[in-house]
Amino acid sequence: MNSSSRQRRLTAAAVTALVMAVTATACSSGSGSSGAGSGTYTIWDPYPQFDKASAWTKLLDQCGTKAGVKIKRTAFDTSDLGNKTLLAAQQGNSPDVLIVDNPVVSTLAEAGVLTTTDDTKLDTSKADPNLLAAGQSGGKTYGTPIGANTLALYYNKKVLKEAGVDIASVKDWTSLTAALEKVKKAGKKGITFSAIGTEEGSFQFLPWLWGSGAKLTALDSSQAVSALSLWKDWLKNGYAPNSVLNNTQTTSWQEFAGGDYAFSENGTWQLANAKKAGLDYGVLPIPGANGGNAAAPTGGEFVTIPVQQDTGRYTTSQKLVTCLTSTANLYNTDTTLSYVAPTGEVQGKQVAANADLKPWVAAVKAARGRTSDDLGTKYPKISEQMWKAVQSVLSGSKSPKDALTSAQAAAK
Repeated sequence: MNSSSRQRRLTAAAVTALVMAVTATACSSGSGSSGAGSGTYTIWDPYPQFDKASAWTKLLDQCGTKAGVKIKRTAFDTSDLGNKTLLAAQQGNSPDVLIVDNPVVSTLAEAGVLTTTDDTKLDTSKADPNLLAAGQSGGKTYGTPIGANTLALYYNKKVLKEAGVDIASVKDWTSLTAALEKVKKAGKKGITFSAIGTEEGSFQFLPWLWGSGAKLTALDSSQAVSALSLWKDWLKNGYAPNSVLNNTQTTSWQEFAGGDYAFSENGTWQLANAKKAGLDYGVLPIPGANGGNAAAPTGGEFVTIPVQQDTGRYTTSQKLVTCLTSTANLYNTDTTLSYVAPTGEVQGKQVAANADLKPWVAAVKAARGRTSDDLGTKYPKISEQMWKAVQSVLSGSKSPKDALTSAQAAAK
């Protein structure tokens, strides 16, 4: 497909969808010209925490040297990066390589901003299919994952021991709820999570929605109602605090770090904080309603190649992306980013070096992209209605069935 046909006018709907796609992970900063006709290639990323002396920036420069070009890198906060990218595309000034949070990929793709892997001959064969799916839309793939994080249950071994709970017994929702009951009877606190009325709340509810067997396209299903009823019952019985209504993932973690909670739903990014808190903790993949690991949503970024008027630039851009996501570089990159690698080979190296990552690799292998199943730009609207339903139920203003029936009607 040539660039003139794909570089169509960006619609107001695309811009609105991108603004709504507030994500649950952290990111980036920057601006710059495409450097067309010169030996400079621009890369935009969501990692402002890494300065010019960082290993990440050095890797970008090394990949540039290997491709025979200089790199001009700009980093943005996640919330700014998507909108800056849309504006740059409108002005014909897109970066050569764009690293962007995975839920935004489908929006940029549908807006005509990104090339497909068919256009650029980018090899994605080593990436885990469930992670690659977050960057697919309409049967096309737009880039490749650089790493992933997801959610699981941290548990406090001391609290569970005092309550007489064997973590091996926690296999499904019934056994998890039974464990919470024992913990409460022992005078401790059950589980904390984030149910705030933002994307973070949806991000944390998704493992329970998917773990029930429900789909995002049917928020009013009996399975979805059972998932929201589970959370409601936990609050009603005192197994979870009312603070979850306003908790972000950060404040939820702070509650768990105090040492009184048995469980915390949180992400890979809290591993360093868990060690810092001095807790004797373990990690358990979130169980499905009837056992097994529930699918949790994937966080993390995709490396993409935006559409250029000069399509001759794609060859070098592809070399840059291939270098950044190569087996040789992914291990160090994903260790730096606290991500699980998107390929089985590098995941094996990560677990061999750090056994703490074993349950996280299992969780990532069961994870699912929020925009997978060709939801694309529909996801932000569905997510908004979902977090509103969660809020209305946990605050006591609606029943799970009524809230989700309204959410499904509004999401259509």
